[in-house]
Amino acid sequence: MSRALRASALVAAEADGAGGTRLRTLRSDGPLALRQAAGAVYLVAAAAGPLGGDELSLRCTVGAGSVLRLRSAAATLLLPDAGGARSRCELHAAVEAGATLDCALEPLIAGSGCRHRQASTVSLADGASLRWREELVLGRHGEPPGECTLRLDVEYGGAALLRHELDIGRWHASPAVLGDARAVGSLLLAGPRWTAGAQSYAAAALAIMPLAGPGVLVQALAPDAAKLRRLLDHAEALLLP
Repeated sequence: MSRALRASALVAAEADGAGGTRLRTLRSDGPLALRQAAGAVYLVAAAAGPLGGDELSLRCTVGAGSVLRLRSAAATLLLPDAGGARSRCELHAAVEAGATLDCALEPLIAGSGCRHRQASTVSLADGASLRWREELVLGRHGEPPGECTLRLDVEYGGAALLRHELDIGRWHASPAVLGDARAVGSLLLAGPRWTAGAQSYAAAALAIMPLAGPGVLVQALAPDAAKLRRLLDHAEALLLP
């Protein structure tokens, strides 16, 4: 029998009136343990997983003029349950005018047999800024990956900025999907500084794509997690010299 978990965590940041940020709310739940350290809020896994059947949710509110940096302490290994149930993780963020959300979690690892969906929604007010970085590794060493879907929906000033979905299902081995890559990642930078747009750039495993709104999307493919991180770091250095 599945021992599916249901958990919902919350973090709310606000300006402290002295040019800094304070946390108004920091609420952990179940396997979602939140810890404040080194200028960021860290997501610390308090249990294995997500496992099949688990439903986890994290909500973030970033008040006007504040900065919230969201990190994780380690990579997340996605695992199946005996019944083949799907696990689900939702991340929802609202960022007010003049505020910044910087979300860069450690990689997701799609373990063999997993069936997982992660759906993230970010609502940016006019004048808000976002740095959103995702990394996915297709299975542990020597094993095929499970199924994993990553969905990201971002609005800026009430208008759609990005609708993006990556679905790694049973067709992951097809060269039409990711070729021979074992790791895939993306970086979204959005906010007032990107209203003029960035220059497009494309290489064999890296693409930088300006969006129609105030933002730029980076996508990268790599044979392993270390090379993927170097590619994303390189792209960010090009964009933020």
